Amino acid sequence: MRNKKLVNYAKYGYLFSLPFIITFCIFTLYPIVYTFVIAFTDLKGLANTSWHFLPSVGKPIYQNFKEVLASQTFQKAFKNTWIIWTMNFIPQIGFALLFTAWFTDRRSKVKGQGLFKILFYMPNIITAATLAMLFNVMFQYPKGPINDTLGNIAAFFGKSREPYQYLLKEWPVKTIIAFIQFFQWYGHTMVNLTAGVIGISPEIFEAAEIDGANRVQTFFRITIPCIRQILLFVLVTSLIGGLNMFDIPEMFIGQNANNAGLTTNMYIRNQAFAGSYLYNRAAAASLILFAVIVFFSAILFYILRDKDEAKLKKLRKQELRAARKGL
Repeated sequence: MRNKKLVNYAKYGYLFSLPFIITFCIFTLYPIVYTFVIAFTDLKGLANTSWHFLPSVGKPIYQNFKEVLASQTFQKAFKNTWIIWTMNFIPQIGFALLFTAWFTDRRSKVKGQGLFKILFYMPNIITAATLAMLFNVMFQYPKGPINDTLGNIAAFFGKSREPYQYLLKEWPVKTIIAFIQFFQWYGHTMVNLTAGVIGISPEIFEAAEIDGANRVQTFFRITIPCIRQILLFVLVTSLIGGLNMFDIPEMFIGQNANNAGLTTNMYIRNQAFAGSYLYNRAAAASLILFAVIVFFSAILFYILRDKDEAKLKKLRKQELRAARKGL
């Protein structure tokens, strides 16, 4: 028989991947590398293309980072970001776990699950800018839906109520932004967790039910450990998204209310483009935020690691070392 020439299809895989690789390098990799470089330079000013590394102009290489960390505006923005993210994430993960347990419990047999899931997920479909503008209108002073409704309720009980300036008070602004974040994302978190629970073998739950485990024990001792990887994904993506929040606080309040809604990303934008044109400081702040995200993501990976798998890997390494010494 004649030997037929084998066709190597691997090259077509590289060919089809080429458009993505080129696009990624131009629009993602290059900006990241360029940001890292200019964080150690004196680049600033509109249309200023001449820049030098800080040591060459007699400044320490960490000068930009020092100035950013010493900035009270950055400190407030960073603090606001953590406060708003914490206020939105705790109820977000709480409600998501509650609804996940409700929808996936074999004994509850909830009717109309599909409708509930659609309703809970629907806010995630609405754009962040739309939600931010909607809530801004709702809390307007003196005439807005919230002030009008509360005034009508007070009048119904024979009392008078003065309109409240929600958009000028620091903590109401933070609370509203956190609620918008929660309202938009809790359905998305619930869908991810539900998908993870559905992937668990039903035999595990049947065995737990036979052994007499109640619903709470089943959820916390079986369901949660089995969806550890999905939970890790949800926590890390929420951390990244929360610390990078920009559109909702920017569209809802901007820099009003004594910068109550100012976030780290808003600070970076203001340094780079909103009249300051301090590209070096904006790049330094970006790297600080990047380092914080990496640090806390690593902590989450460590906490939610598979301890049994880690012990098994450690045991294998010890056995391999012992085998090598025996040779």
